[in-house]
Amino acid sequence: MKHRFRKCEGCADTADIDSDHNLLIAKFHTRLKKIIRFQKSRPIWDLEKLYDQRQRVQDTLEEKLSAIECESGNAEVQWKNIKERVLDTISDLVGKVERVRKPWITQEVINKMDKQRKWKNVNNEEGRQNYRRLKTN
Repeated sequence: MKHRFRKCEGCADTADIDSDHNLLIAKFHTRLKKIIRFQKSRPIWDLEKLYDQRQRVQDTLEEKLSAIECESGNAEVQWKNIKERVLDTISDLVGKVERVRKPWITQEVINKMDKQRKWKNVNNEEGRQNYRRLKTN
């Protein structure tokens, strides 16, 4: 068996038939690979603002949700109405958190690399010691 399927093989045997081919009987235990699709990212709400404006958000939601109770209709329609009102209120009053990405290489790292590069090509004992010292820090 190839290395890829060696763990999947349960048992294998050859069948004795009147032919010039060798018939192989084997049992395999395989699983289908799970394909992960890209999912829509959910908005990340600013929780600090939400806690600061908790009372204001609660009052606004109560006003908007009390208007829905009078309406009648399908449960799915009611759920969509509730969901829309909650999302509208939160997006208006709270807002989303802006992601701040760190730069991949900072200026400090660039400066450290320049210092190491300066001492790397010096071929004397002082140069080697300084390079090792900078490399370990």
